[in-house]
Amino acid sequence: MSYKIIADSCGELTDEMKASGFYETASLEIDVHGHHMIDDETFNQAEFLKLAALSPEVPKSSCPSPERYMEGYHCDADHVYAVTLSAELSGSYNSAVLGKNLYHEEYGEKDIYVFNSRSASVGETLIALKIAECEEKGMEFEQVIETVEAYIENQHTYFVLETLDTLRKNGRLKGMKAVMATALNIKPVMGATPEGNIQQLGQGRGIKKALAKLTDEVLKNLKNSEEKILAISHCNCRERAEYVRDTLKAKASFKDIIILDTAGISSMYASDGGIIVVV
Repeated sequence: MSYKIIADSCGELTDEMKASGFYETASLEIDVHGHHMIDDETFNQAEFLKLAALSPEVPKSSCPSPERYMEGYHCDADHVYAVTLSAELSGSYNSAVLGKNLYHEEYGEKDIYVFNSRSASVGETLIALKIAECEEKGMEFEQVIETVEAYIENQHTYFVLETLDTLRKNGRLKGMKAVMATALNIKPVMGATPEGNIQQLGQGRGIKKALAKLTDEVLKNLKNSEEKILAISHCNCRERAEYVRDTLKAKASFKDIIILDTAGISSMYASDGGIIVVV
């Protein structure tokens, strides 16, 4: 059976994934300081960060339309999967589901399934890789869905950001008090809840202590690490990503390790200097 995986552009793809022909990106779009950017291969992170720094208002994003997803589903693949940002953080999931319904109305039945990542960034990357792994093993469509949903249940997402302003002002910190400790240089360590919301796990005074706390949180929840891929994305701070990688490698063995630059939407929420870890 042939397959196709559509990930919204919050999920970064490795070069190998892009070259394989099995993956497609559904781009979100960003408005910042009077400029409109599409989160695709034309996205320029340096330009975006410069505009975001100049702007008195936080950047805003818009998700792919249902029609965009429907267009992606209209292909020769027997099995089509979509992987989206957490439904608690974006309308991308609902858009993908509506696109599926529109496809069925327009073209008839087809095996299409939309995964709510309950994560973001490299969390979506790992889910897309898991789908491909299941397909390459020859699993039936329903078995792939069951296996990947179980994988999502056990996935953990962590991040440390220089600022929570974009998340806070865009309403992504629901039910959580905004951390206002800039003067004390307090950096919160954040994570995803099982439902895909954002929670605070701890904090550190200064970025080094926050990253150390982040690695402690990763290790605290880590099981069967040798069977898992460690994925790290960073916004303009590779040295921080490598520090996290090296710290975790010294204490656990992983099946593989991926470090990626954040694409547009992840750069928007991570902001300059942000680190995201998923395992």
